[in-house]
Amino acid sequence: MSRRSVGELSRYLLEGRISQRGCINGRRLSSRTVPVWSSLRPPYALRHLHTQPEPAAAAASSQPIHVPLRKQLKEQAKQAKKQGKKKSKGDSQTVDGWELTVGIEIHAQLNTSRKLFSPAATSFNDEPNSHVALFDVAMPGSQPLFQKETLIPAIRAALALNCEIQPPSGYQITQFYEPFAKKGHITLLARDGISTEDGESVTVGIKQVQLEQDTAKTLAQTGSVHWLDFNRVGVPLIEIITEPEIHHPRTAAVFVRKIQLLLNTVDSKKLGTRTEIKNLSTIKAVEDAIIAERDRQIRQLEAGGVIAGETRGWTIGSKETRRLRGKEGEVDYRYMPDPDLPPLVIGNDIVQRLQTSLAVLPDTELDKLVNHYGLTPKDALSLITLDNGSRVQYFYRVLALLEIKSYSTLAGNWILHELGRLTTYKAGPLASGDLSFTQLGECAQVSEEDLSQLLYHLYRKHITGKVAKELLMAVYLGELEGGILEAINNNDLWFKEISQEEYEALAAEAAAGEDKVLEEFADEQKYPQGKLMYLVGKMMRLGPTERIDPAVAENAMRQWIERFHGR
Repeated sequence: MSRRSVGELSRYLLEGRISQRGCINGRRLSSRTVPVWSSLRPPYALRHLHTQPEPAAAAASSQPIHVPLRKQLKEQAKQAKKQGKKKSKGDSQTVDGWELTVGIEIHAQLNTSRKLFSPAATSFNDEPNSHVALFDVAMPGSQPLFQKETLIPAIRAALALNCEIQPPSGYQITQFYEPFAKKGHITLLARDGISTEDGESVTVGIKQVQLEQDTAKTLAQTGSVHWLDFNRVGVPLIEIITEPEIHHPRTAAVFVRKIQLLLNTVDSKKLGTRTEIKNLSTIKAVEDAIIAERDRQIRQLEAGGVIAGETRGWTIGSKETRRLRGKEGEVDYRYMPDPDLPPLVIGNDIVQRLQTSLAVLPDTELDKLVNHYGLTPKDALSLITLDNGSRVQYFYRVLALLEIKSYSTLAGNWILHELGRLTTYKAGPLASGDLSFTQLGECAQVSEEDLSQLLYHLYRKHITGKVAKELLMAVYLGELEGGILEAINNNDLWFKEISQEEYEALAAEAAAGEDKVLEEFADEQKYPQGKLMYLVGKMMRLGPTERIDPAVAENAMRQWIERFHGR
């Protein structure tokens, strides 16, 4: 029997001449091999169209039997529903009959110029092994020399976490028994994004904060060769250890994000998270890994197994954790004092000085933005978190030039959404890329002077929103010659609003022939806002859009409808 070509088989398949189930996968055919009635692209049709066993009479027919893909998918959904397909446990923050308990350890690099026990500089971008002291590589005879300046950002971080500073802190290479800070707490609110099951707030206890040092960086090479970069050895870290008081995966992720925000605020960054599940490099990975590990443990317990003490790893994109090493009982690390490091005494005067000089903490900043400036909690949180806090400083700089608090909502909306839209807009080859902000809130692409002038004229209705967006894009691309005011004058962009009589005439014209729509406004208790905006949209299309204020147009249409119904 000769072998038929893929093209010939596909024609038989699509014309219903094969009496047994089958499908063709792999080779890409030209569009002419697929009948014109097929709405699928050729590769998709070949992979997904199947035939069913048919009676001989039907097989003889030349008419194709085509089941639309949408109908196939609906049928599959019905079948899955009939079979009672279980909902994935990862789809919910809770699992019936089980309570999740999570404790978190966070390692954060301190923002210091020196290492913890040597005067070598902290640098991550210089040549490998270019900032290494003898103690960093454990050279015989070298001794640790505690760099006192590394303690300042560590204390700031502990104070931000509401910890008690331990004045006589016996420093060891690892502060397991005598950490410099204990008994702190962090309160997470609903606006932070915690799980709804946690209600309006949840408080997570901080067991202790201790100073540690980082390890060398491994650089994998071809084969089994690994290079070591000792620049990172001895870089000061703080380890933040929570009490096991978190019970929902989303809340755990929110906790890590809030810690990151706090550390950035007090300048203790950079944050890297590490828990009993290793390799959690993003906030989303924290939630995904906790859900995966929770489900793994539940499956094992439901099958009659036991949970072993172990360290497990997580890879972004995976569905389950993997075992790295076991933990048989309490590990004895044999902690002991280092005779070369005397006890460290932290005076109350230093603690009080750092307490009073702390930057405004995120919750205080959020309250100010929401209650004083009228921003939504979501927008306020976005302002604080974007660009490591530089975006909110830019917000304050813009408002300082406008000098009126009533601009704050408009300014917040534009700084978040319109500025953000610049970098996603297909602006062409002249676009300068991402917006860059300094720590003081200065923006290189759109200065606070330009944005404040633009918002001033927009707020006072000197220009339309469309014109304002076009001017903002021109500023971003560097195409604006002169300032905002000069551009408006030179291009005659001032808003010349139509008269009230013209608004009323447009309302009457837009309502003409819309009797069915107008009838829906008869009941004052059920005012159809969507239908109103439909009529306002008609007004905008019928009239000179660049001269129409949407708010005034809406009011004119409301009044016309009231007169129409004799109210």
